[in-house]
Amino acid sequence: MEPEEALRRLGGVARRPAITNLGVTDAELRRATRRGVLQPARGVYALASADAAQIGLVVNRQLLTCMSAAGFYNLWVLGSSDSVHVHQARGDAGGTAILHRGLLLPAHPYRPVASLADVLIHALRCLPWTGALVMVECAVRRGDMTVDFLLRRLEGRRNGKARAVLAWVDRGAESLLETLARTHFRQAGIRVETQFYLEGVGYVDLILEGWLLVELDGSHHSDWAQVKKDHRRGNVSAVKGYTVLRYYYSDVVHRPEKMVQEVLAVLARGKPHKRPSR
Repeated sequence: MEPEEALRRLGGVARRPAITNLGVTDAELRRATRRGVLQPARGVYALASADAAQIGLVVNRQLLTCMSAAGFYNLWVLGSSDSVHVHQARGDAGGTAILHRGLLLPAHPYRPVASLADVLIHALRCLPWTGALVMVECAVRRGDMTVDFLLRRLEGRRNGKARAVLAWVDRGAESLLETLARTHFRQAGIRVETQFYLEGVGYVDLILEGWLLVELDGSHHSDWAQVKKDHRRGNVSAVKGYTVLRYYYSDVVHRPEKMVQEVLAVLARGKPHKRPSR
């Protein structure tokens, strides 16, 4: 295998052992540098097209972790950060990087990314509970992680916050908005079921106390056909005796207290006279 092909398989930048493990010899690496392969540090090789941030991680022996590794593992993530979250065994990460210490499992074999378990543990210890919850629940609902696995590695007083977040993890949500809305409602003492199937309507995001339907929308519809479809779903639900409320990303993420207050006010008035039917 040519060094350039090996580097492409390794994400564009790698240390010598990872490259030679793919069958590339030292002589081939030396010839590749004469052809334009970069050597940004001793023992590190990179394609000219490699991302500078990735090169920096490998050179500094850093691993992406916490919310900065969410994209690599295709995890739900709330918002973005101006700082990169990295694991580094020794020294100062420098700049605006947020430094995490300690790894429980081996990192990714050839990318500068911590293991999924360590990424989630760092998130549980670092992020606000909402950000940590959506990352963990995404991995759990896919079957890539279990709550028990994380709990066994989060014993002790210093991990009390992390264990408290894990207590709210469930597997029924189809999006981070469902996860957050469901948890805000349950924390308010409301009985919630996710992905409720209603004949003639289909699956509804949440049903509260058996009769209040909550639909969640993370986008701004520009498709009028979709808007009309949503309105028809709401109408059919109302005809069947259900009350319907709709909330958007900004409601769930930025104004959850107001959302919960509105729901509690509707619930306090009691269910409609017509008995809901599926």
